[in-house]
Amino acid sequence: MTHSFKNNVTPPLITPFLFASQKYAYPADELMPLSCRGRVRGQEPNRGDIDDSLGKKAMTDVRLDNDVVVSVFETNIRVLGGLLGAHVMADLLRQRGGRMQWYRDELLHMAKELGHRLLPAFNTTSGLPYPKVNLRYGVLNPLSRTGTESDTCTACAGTMILEFAALSRLSGDSIFEEHARKALDVLWQRRQKGSDLVGTVINIHNEEWVRRESGVGAGIDSYYEYLMKAYILLGDNVFLDRFNIHYSAIMKYISQPPLLLNVHMHNPTVSVRSWMDSLLAFFPGLQVLRGDLKPAIETHEMLYQVTKQHKFLPEAFTTEFRVHWGQHLLRPEFAESTYYLYKATGDPYYLRVGQSIVEKLNAYARVPCGFAAVQDVRTGTTCGMAKPFWMDSFFLAEMFKYLYLLFTDKSQLPIDIDDYIFTTEAHLLPVSLSTTQPPCRGNNTTVPVSKEEDLFTHTCPSMETLFPNNPSFAKTIRDSYKYLTGVGRAFHPLPIREIELPLHDNGMEPVEFLKSMGISLTPLNEVFAGHSGSLKEHKGVYRVKLVAEVSHTAEEDEVMPHVVQLISPPFLGRTVLTAGPAKFGLDLTKQEHGVKGSIVKASPYTACEPIDGAVDLKGHIALALRGECMFVVKARWLQQAGAIGVIFIDHREGSNSQDTPLFQMVGDGDSTKDITLPFVFLFSREGAVLTAALEEHHNVDVLLLPKERQLGHGEWRHQQQEEEGRRIRQCFNIL
Repeated sequence: MTHSFKNNVTPPLITPFLFASQKYAYPADELMPLSCRGRVRGQEPNRGDIDDSLGKKAMTDVRLDNDVVVSVFETNIRVLGGLLGAHVMADLLRQRGGRMQWYRDELLHMAKELGHRLLPAFNTTSGLPYPKVNLRYGVLNPLSRTGTESDTCTACAGTMILEFAALSRLSGDSIFEEHARKALDVLWQRRQKGSDLVGTVINIHNEEWVRRESGVGAGIDSYYEYLMKAYILLGDNVFLDRFNIHYSAIMKYISQPPLLLNVHMHNPTVSVRSWMDSLLAFFPGLQVLRGDLKPAIETHEMLYQVTKQHKFLPEAFTTEFRVHWGQHLLRPEFAESTYYLYKATGDPYYLRVGQSIVEKLNAYARVPCGFAAVQDVRTGTTCGMAKPFWMDSFFLAEMFKYLYLLFTDKSQLPIDIDDYIFTTEAHLLPVSLSTTQPPCRGNNTTVPVSKEEDLFTHTCPSMETLFPNNPSFAKTIRDSYKYLTGVGRAFHPLPIREIELPLHDNGMEPVEFLKSMGISLTPLNEVFAGHSGSLKEHKGVYRVKLVAEVSHTAEEDEVMPHVVQLISPPFLGRTVLTAGPAKFGLDLTKQEHGVKGSIVKASPYTACEPIDGAVDLKGHIALALRGECMFVVKARWLQQAGAIGVIFIDHREGSNSQDTPLFQMVGDGDSTKDITLPFVFLFSREGAVLTAALEEHHNVDVLLLPKERQLGHGEWRHQQQEEEGRRIRQCFNIL
């Protein structure tokens, strides 16, 4: 087929890498682009939860009754969505005649089987699904090796409706849509009624929020996406009403153009972190679907400026647009929003943005058999950036698809793309499902309509309204954010924002209340002499202005990995766990031999209050669980109890140092000079190794030290002998 590419912009080279994946990866569904091999579960180093989504080519080589534990969320969006999208296309070709006449709905039958194998995950009292399920044994079977999880992310539970509803409509079995709707009902009911925001992690049994930070990035992103797209696919107003209410809350509390910040769902005027993750790059595209183009253009331009500064969008970056986590995992969300903005505006500017994406991929991530994820966007050489040697399946499913559609004339496509909705994994489902297939019975939930409706609450975007005789509209918006990253001229910070704090219920003074949350205030009359302005009167509501003082420092130092090395028998230094350092307490990089001691669990394990049985902890290295209070609070209680060091363990189940970048634990903004112990941080899986060793052997000695100084298998014994000899010589005054 002949393709016409717009504005002579060179399109991405897609087809060769599709063939490369088929040639080198088959029958696996993920390519290792440096070694030109397929990534098969159990045959390569484990990547944690990512491995839970690995599959194989359909129909001829796939069995779904395998004894494997899979991620419900990832399997739904990648595998089930892929089967349904492929069935829709195969059925379309069959109906047109000529091609695919042999097809007898095999992919749909596979999708239905897979759907039934995912259903046991919904066997909870709440209706929220378990995060994992065994495809053969389900969840509660003793052989399932899962079912002990108690928490799931909001996106994990709320990103089932498109695939499950499509499966119900196409197969005639309503059970899938019913379960997906029930999960969405629970999340809606558990939103914070005052702010209309949801948290990041929820308990699947008691429906209580585990992590209460709210944003539009990791952990929540596709929940909002699927509310909007479920309305488009299914035509059910309940999803649009819910989305609009959430969207008003997002624009009120989270959107600070061009930034999208995370806030506390119960105190949404308070930002809970100073960085953004790359997954929020999908949000401008979602705003385009709603018709809210101005903030979509603003945030997209901010993201583009970040990519120009760092080559790619880092996995996380600060509000100062510096790198927070340096990885770039070939994520497609920025390309997705670029495609939507071009489709909405027709502005060739977004073609040039797409071209820059292609050029950076070719320059820094392209390898002989595909594209490799980037280890750190700050690394200057191509070979140094071509690690960690994998190319996730979403790179083909999403990145190439959005770039292909961006550069290809609509008239040259074999389908009318406007007849389909993209799932979060960019599989295509026909919007005709809302009219050609009956809805599920008993799923007509009603919600109150948002009081803050606008022009696009219940209508499609109008280009005439958005761009009334003003073709430079988008450019005018972008020009305001040209120099966000400091290239060209200084970036002027946003004006001071007024924050309303409903404090009348607790009787605390505003300043005392904020101080208890770790927020320091500077009186405005000390910041702006002579500044005047009237404050609105609101009965029972205090109005406080916060001024954030930002320190413009040099590029952040890279985190130096530390280790927890198990040295007592039977480990003898062979078990080494990667750990993160702390910015407070004893600096282990300045200790020649690290810190050695036996480990003891703190009680309470969170160490957020005085330690029970401090005598048992004295002289030992304490184990404490992350969460419920700040690191420095725990540190002071443990130091007071007599610990000689502390190992904090992540409370987020499944986190590990292989998939998650290390970070430095920080204080609360106040002085930490009183804290003198050494501290390191282990992710959940590394922490589980340590606690299992303690349960089995009771007495476990460890070394805390920088990774570059970890001892060889026998070196620790030699070091101990030297230390013992030194002590003996000191006793006889001969040293």
